[in-house]
Amino acid sequence: MLTIDVKSRKPIYEQIIDNIKELIIQGVWSRDTQLPSVRQLAGDLAINPNTIQKAYSELERQGIIYSMKSKGSFVASGVDELRKERKEQLFKEFGRILEEMREIGITSREIEERLQEQWKGVQND
Repeated sequence: MLTIDVKSRKPIYEQIIDNIKELIIQGVWSRDTQLPSVRQLAGDLAINPNTIQKAYSELERQGIIYSMKSKGSFVASGVDELRKERKEQLFKEFGRILEEMREIGITSREIEERLQEQWKGVQND
């Protein structure tokens, strides 16, 4: 379920955070779903348990998960909150891409045509 790219410049604990958020956004893990234990996930990913604990602590700090003593960690945030956050990130990125396209002379008409093509392709998948 979780994947780590050891060649990435992004720290492993941040990759874990992103993976968990994505699983929640996709609906794989819903509110109150128990996450794998630190020990289990560390074993599955072959990484130091302290790295998993750091990711879980950050997710808890962000209010995305909560912990219950002797029971483990659970999903706190619903899909809607995380999707809203991700949507805003994507629109911000889209805005930067549009600006770059404008700077190199791509017209709004070209963008609209390509967007329609791409959207049809996505919907047919």
